[in-house]
Parts: sequence; structure tokens; C-alpha cells
Amino acid sequence: MDPNNPIVKLCAAGIGEEMAGRREEAARLYRDAWVGRTSDYEACIAAHYVARLQSTPLDVLHWNEEALRFAELANESELSQFFPSLYLNLGKSHEDLKNLADAKKFYLLADQAAGVLPDGEYTATVKRGIRNGLERVASGGEAATAQHA
Repeated sequence: MDPNNPIVKLCAAGIGEEMAGRREEAARLYRDAWVGRTSDYEACIAAHYVARLQSTPLDVLHWNEEALRFAELANESELSQFFPSLYLNLGKSHEDLKNLADAKKFYLLADQAAGVLPDGEYTATVKRGIRNGLERVASGGEAATAQHA
């Protein structure tokens, strides 16, 4: 992702607020990113972050689906490393809604897409989320407490 992109900057600021426990401010920044988007690329990024703070599993699923839809429309090579996270979050959304077959499908897509990720902490987090998600759906989906990437 381009760290100089204004939408990416809003989302990064939102993450800072979210990690500091200021969820309302984070949600405002994510909404501002959504409203200010000017491309499919930016819409993908903004929707991904808007999904993080939704109050219902159906709303989370909706925004995760939007993020994937815009990622597919953007067709930008920069987003190739974003697909594992998008698929992981869709897997978790479906798992939370007890759609275990769909959850497994998206966790497997995330696993396949993760091959493009460089070594590092982010990649380790995504791969751990995929592995944990696959284990949960294999055991019937209990203890659905995965982190979103």
C-alpha cells in the first residue's frame, strides 16, 4: 500500500486510534476514508478498515465483501499482498455467522494467496490467523476468536 495515499493515511491514523482504545475516533477516520475514496483501490482499503468496527457479524461480512469486490475491480498489483488478509477476514466473517463451508473456502483462498507475502510480522500474523481459522472450522467452528488482520 502507498503510505502517502490520503486514504491509506486516514486508515493508518484510524488503526492508531483503535489500538489506543479510541474506537469512536477510529470509526470516524475509517468513515472519512470511505467518504473520501476516489478509486477502487482506495475503496478496497477503506472498506477493509470500516469492516473492523461494525457492530454485527452481518455488517462485518458486508464490508469485507465490499473490500474484496473493490480489490477485484482495482486490479492493481499493489493489492496482491492484500488479498490474503481480505480472504482471511471473509473466512472469519463466515465463521462468525456459522457458514463453515464458506469460511473454509475463504481460509483456503487466504492460504493460497499468502504465498506472495514477504517474511515478517504481518505475514506471520496472517498465516497464524489462517491456520487457526482452518483448525476451528475443521473442529466445527467452536471458539471462534481469531484476530482480524
